[in-house]
Order: sequence, then structure tokens, then C-alpha cells
Amino acid sequence: MTTPLLEVWNLCASYGRAQVLFDLTFRLHQGEVLALVGRNGAGKTTTLKAIMGLVSASAKQATFKGKSLAGLPTYKIARLGLGYVPEDRRIFTDLTVEENLETGRRPAPAGRSPWTPERLFRLFPNLAEMRGRRGNQMSGGEQQMLTIARTLMGNPDAILLDEPSEGIAPVIVQMMAEAIRAMKAEGVAVLLSEQNWAFAAGISDRACVIERGEIRFQGSMDELMADEALRAETLGV
Repeated sequence: MTTPLLEVWNLCASYGRAQVLFDLTFRLHQGEVLALVGRNGAGKTTTLKAIMGLVSASAKQATFKGKSLAGLPTYKIARLGLGYVPEDRRIFTDLTVEENLETGRRPAPAGRSPWTPERLFRLFPNLAEMRGRRGNQMSGGEQQMLTIARTLMGNPDAILLDEPSEGIAPVIVQMMAEAIRAMKAEGVAVLLSEQNWAFAAGISDRACVIERGEIRFQGSMDELMADEALRAETLGV
């Protein structure tokens, strides 16, 4: 397999004195969707935050495009080409859809077609119909789509997606799945934190099952789907 875009090994993280991640090791390759799956509180969100430098990582060892992330502030990690879509979305509610997109604009690397508002409106048709609407007039699912689109305006090589299907309507969940497949087709790698087993299984190439801050399984999504006992024990499905 090709050299990984993102490589994490022996990642530990804590909130104060409480350690919540224990020696996580995994890789993410270009154009791949890797799902971090597990029950609520398993450590999925903390894993993404630790990679982005938002949580204290006591033994943080991670590289992105061969560059160490250890000790880097979040904004420098983002500038390397690692996008992050938090669960709470954090759009600018007093700005329109188009204005929100402009806040995320960064030039594309040489030789790559940039993500533009028009490309993103084709990817997210719902946003095209509300390009002049302010963020506070959008549903939660529409805000989630806007957050992903704004992140793509930064032309990242990889995106960390935290619970994108959480609390949104099924029709928008389906649109979200189609958008992630389109990102993959463009070569964007996706690290997906997700509780929704059916959603993750439908779009992911590989999976890491996290339980109590430790990886219990790592392999192809097909392998995980075939292991009913493990899914029942760790995911309750």
C-alpha cells in the first residue's frame, strides 16, 4: 500500500489526570475512508481532537504527509492540509452560506483543481438553493453540510469528520454519504468518527473499533461486518 497521509502510533491523551486514550495506532491513506466506530464515550472524538492538538496528548506521535504533528498548534496542523469538522459545526450564524464558504478559502496545492463554491454547490445541491441564507436560518443537517463544504474550501488532503450523521434527517444523512464518496473519488482521505453503524459501514473502506480508549479491532469494513460477535460486544449491533 502507498505511504500513509496520516500515521498515528501509541497515541495517548488525557483530560486532566484522567487518561482516556491508550496507545492508539492506525494509518490513513489518500482517498481512503477510515471509520473510528464505538459506543458513546469510547474515545472517538478525543482521538480527532488529539490529532488536531485540541486535547493534551501525553504521548502524541503522529505524522501528516511525513511531517511530525507533535507540539504543533492547531492552525499550523490545518495549514498542512488536515481539515477538521467538529460535531458542533461552529458555522458563522450571522453570515450567509456563501460568506461562510469564503471564510474557509485557501489556495489549492499546485496541480490540483481547487474546491470552489460552484463545485461545492454541485456536491451539496441543498446549499445551492440557500446560498444567500444566513446560518441561523438553517437546519442542523444543512449546517453540517455547510461545515463540510467550508472545510473543503481550504483544499485539504484529508478531513477528520466527527459524527456527521448525528441528529440529522435521514435524507440529509444520505446526501452526506454521497458527498463523502465524492470526496474519496477526488482523492481526499476521510477519518470518520461515527456511532451510526449503518452509515459508517456504507461508506468506509476500513474500521477501527474503539472501546474505553483502546483499539479492539482494526481491519477492513468487510471483516468487521462478518464478525457478529465483536460487533455485538463492542457496538451493540
